[in-house]
Amino acid sequence: MPEIYVDADACPVKQEAIQVAERHGLIVHIVSNGGLRPSQHPLVRHVIVEQGADVADDWIAERIGAGDIAITSDIPLASRCLKKEAIVLGPTGKAFTVESIGLALGMRDLHRHLREATGKQTFNANFTKADRSRFLGALENAVQAARRKAPKPGA
Repeated sequence: MPEIYVDADACPVKQEAIQVAERHGLIVHIVSNGGLRPSQHPLVRHVIVEQGADVADDWIAERIGAGDIAITSDIPLASRCLKKEAIVLGPTGKAFTVESIGLALGMRDLHRHLREATGKQTFNANFTKADRSRFLGALENAVQAARRKAPKPGA
């Protein structure tokens, strides 16, 4: 059975991930540096990692496996999860793929360079109800795809 790993710091779709996981009986790992209210849901595993850059990302990347699902907006983490053959979704429902991750990493580096060169911030679009709805559909599709690829018991 696939498991869902949520890079939870600043993730706007934690509850939606839990909702879809519940429908399918999947474990959800909510990974953060702290400050989140724990869920009492039996399928939710709250993981609080030490403070520090990329500690939550490292925890996820070390444990995620082929056919699992990662939810993150962190492009380097998405790349690490794809290398482990996981399915990776951003909070807007956009899938990161082996084919698209190189461009995403390049754009991330370009934006960082622009911020450093100009001293101005680059901004992401606001998160909308349409993004939330698109995420729910994309996660449902990802779960279905992961379940189809999962080895059958006794096979």
